[in-house]
Amino acid sequence: MTSKSDVQSAVQSFFSERFTHAAVFDLAERDPVMSAQTVFTPGQLFFAWGSFSLVTLALIQWPLPTLIALNLLMSIFYLGNFLFKGLLIWAGGLNQHTRADEIASAVRMLRDEDLPIYTVLVPMFREPDVLPILANALRKLDYPTAKLDIKIVLEEGDQETIDAAVALGLEGIFEIIKVPPSQPQTKPKACNYALRFARGDYLVIFDAEDKPEPDQLKKVVVAFQQAGDKVGCVQCRLNYYNRDENWLTRLFTLDYSLWFDLMLPGLEKLGVPIPLGGTSNHFRIDVLRELHAWDPFNVTEDADLGIRMTQKGYGVRLVASTTFEEANVSQTNWIRQRSRWIKGYMQTFLVHSRRPIHLMRTIGPLGVLGFVFFIGGTMLSGLLNPIFWGIFAAWLITKTTAFDHLFPPVLLYLSLFNLLAGNGMFIFLMMLAPFRRNWLELTPFSLTVIWYWALMSISAWKGAWQLVTRPFYWEKTNHGLSKHTAAEVAQAVQEQQASS
Repeated sequence: MTSKSDVQSAVQSFFSERFTHAAVFDLAERDPVMSAQTVFTPGQLFFAWGSFSLVTLALIQWPLPTLIALNLLMSIFYLGNFLFKGLLIWAGGLNQHTRADEIASAVRMLRDEDLPIYTVLVPMFREPDVLPILANALRKLDYPTAKLDIKIVLEEGDQETIDAAVALGLEGIFEIIKVPPSQPQTKPKACNYALRFARGDYLVIFDAEDKPEPDQLKKVVVAFQQAGDKVGCVQCRLNYYNRDENWLTRLFTLDYSLWFDLMLPGLEKLGVPIPLGGTSNHFRIDVLRELHAWDPFNVTEDADLGIRMTQKGYGVRLVASTTFEEANVSQTNWIRQRSRWIKGYMQTFLVHSRRPIHLMRTIGPLGVLGFVFFIGGTMLSGLLNPIFWGIFAAWLITKTTAFDHLFPPVLLYLSLFNLLAGNGMFIFLMMLAPFRRNWLELTPFSLTVIWYWALMSISAWKGAWQLVTRPFYWEKTNHGLSKHTAAEVAQAVQEQQASS
């Protein structure tokens, strides 16, 4: 006779080396072409070298026509990016309410005894302060306690958070999984390790500061039941509970509202691969294991898994249930987070463009278009924007004619259209983004989005530099910086004491 925690500790100790190796290398060894462990393949390096050489020779031989051609290509890319995202917004508004009502009605018909076991993974690192918020939010889930399998996933060396978790006296549905030290030290590697201990039919990832809506798991169960076996993941929406704290939190909320409430539904409607969000993505656990789970070498493992899942024949669906998080209140912290995301998008683009014919065959022409503009466009626009802003600023300040030859009439009109209509459209969409949630007080801040875009460009260049110098480095985002955190912790502790 022994306790459940002692059995689990013995299993972790005995199988630690085997589980650690699998967590790091399972995908790389079983499906290496889908792994970001190799940052650049020889073919990609040869293509990059060949393209650079051709452009350099063309610049030497025909400098002006070459610069005009490059300018034209980038302008067409911008135009395509604007038009495609406008199409997504239009498509994303269709039939959302009808399906949400159908799922809500089906949830009321569920019986507790028919619900499957649900595994909840919560990877954390050096975040002891937000543990009470997390535990309180998970206790509020409207799901049978006996069918919850909650894993608090901690690094073995993070003794401060381990001690804080033990001190909380968590109920038996909570288990602490200690991940042995190994490289790369990333969130997907920790999740891969914890997956070995998962008991559920379904699995969801929540971050340490997340507050999911209580009925989210039941809505997802209904969505899976309605979708069929070929849907491997259900993505819920993300947004922020401290949206009114400062300028950055307001812009971040506008960004997320546009992304999760309008753009991702458009991708789903058009059948384009959906890059998953980092949290509140719910999986069929058998599909997750079939795909060898997350890529520990990709620092935006969620987006990569969404694309990989589509290539393997499994779909992703969206459900109108929101998980609220803490928005970054610090621009420095935000840049660390966004640079990691963009670096991960670069890794994802490199991995899935290795076999362009296979990509076309598995996700179709529209899927490839969406992949290029949604994954490639996100990183490329961040890199290119400062170049075009610099040209425009130089012309505006000095009235120089040095750039006139680079912009023949047709190209000049196209560039002006991109500058005025394209950026104007994005500002207008940012204004519309909070309407669905009735957060109208955020709308005026969309007019200040230009500095937010500048921060994105800083992040893009930082991500590109790290892709070359430190491709697998996980630049941690610090949580608990919001002034709301102390109040959230106090409320969580108070509610826990009242219930006990």
